[in-house]
Amino acid sequence: MSNLLTNLRFGISVFSLLLMTVVVTGCSSKKSPESESTESKSVEPNTADAGTPDSPSSFEPQPYEASAEQLLAARLDESEASEGWIRLFDGHTLFGWEIAGNANWQIKDGTITVDQGQPSLLCTSIPWQDYELTLEFNADEQTNSGVFLRTPLEIDDPATDCYEVNIAPDDNPFPTAGIVKRQEVSEDVPEQTFGEWRTMHIELIGDELKISVDGKLACEYTDPAPLAAGRIALQHNHGRVAFRNIRLRPLGLESLLDKDLSQWKKYPEMETEYTVNDEGVMQVKGGKGQIETKQSYDDFVLLAEYKLPKPEINSGIFFRCIPGLEMMGYECQLSNEMKDGLPLSPADCGTGGIFRRQDARVIAGEAGKWATVLLVAHDAKMAAWVNGVQVSNWQDDREPHENPRKGKRLEAGTIMIQGHDPSTEAELKKIEIASYSK
Repeated sequence: MSNLLTNLRFGISVFSLLLMTVVVTGCSSKKSPESESTESKSVEPNTADAGTPDSPSSFEPQPYEASAEQLLAARLDESEASEGWIRLFDGHTLFGWEIAGNANWQIKDGTITVDQGQPSLLCTSIPWQDYELTLEFNADEQTNSGVFLRTPLEIDDPATDCYEVNIAPDDNPFPTAGIVKRQEVSEDVPEQTFGEWRTMHIELIGDELKISVDGKLACEYTDPAPLAAGRIALQHNHGRVAFRNIRLRPLGLESLLDKDLSQWKKYPEMETEYTVNDEGVMQVKGGKGQIETKQSYDDFVLLAEYKLPKPEINSGIFFRCIPGLEMMGYECQLSNEMKDGLPLSPADCGTGGIFRRQDARVIAGEAGKWATVLLVAHDAKMAAWVNGVQVSNWQDDREPHENPRKGKRLEAGTIMIQGHDPSTEAELKKIEIASYSK
């Protein structure tokens, strides 16, 4: 990073890019056009008035569309998804990202690219804390870019506000893989190449940060004052850079399942039966009911692996619930049912949708097959990925209320697994969770 960013505050121009293929009936987003078509097209950004890199011209965020086939093709295989891997970039849209600053962020040939404008960040809408992050980048020789970790939208000083993993030439004080104002690269860092695709692997857990480039460890850093959760961001400072294959796996999750369901409170007076078989799979059968964690959670990341034998079967993962009450919480839906066989049209919110708040943008699970849901709740932001593809991205802007059915609840609450009706027949072989530290 050059001195251009040292004192820059990035909050001057933040655009929320909730740019999905379709906003189906009942979805709360107001920023995407409604359509029932499965045809896709990309709208190329208009850069005719872009001017020079220092030009004050405004770069408007561009809408992008993806077909059901494209989104479903972006799903990860079962082994990767079961480990918790997700795509932060689906290859076709900027769903789940926000722009801070004025630059020509765009999608070209399955990559995120930028080459003009003022210093800018493309940020995940969701903050993350402990994780593995992998990506590929392609930068020109004089490009100055980077990957920001645990970052806010507004930055005064990367020495205190975030971890800035640089992408920069060798004459920069912090060349590629160096952590700006914190840690220089090792002597064994791989030789730089430009105009070619390179890989970066980042592991951030607690106070420890490790960066590998092209399969070789390039930088290690221990923070004496580790940062709290923050966004992940791609940077434009100057020059051309492109990114692709951006994947993340949260770390530090612990299982909530055991043979005796010892971490859960049962309600025998309710109709649903909750049991764990010899393979360690929780089976949810019968009528309306719930099972509730004994511990409460406010900000968390949760990984569940579920199977529903028929499309019409309905269950849900409730969170920030009022302890002891009947499913008084937010609900991450579990349902693979769709309208008229169209994956872009959930029949009942769709797996990963936030029930009655935002429908899933695509049905990414299949009846009779194991699928994963990664659910994140941080302050008022909530998002979910199914089989590695992001399907929801919602922020609760309602007035605060103890009951999430009636307003915004940021206070800790329990996790509940729902028995919906007499036809409920769900299986969960994994429920893992990690709380965000304050």
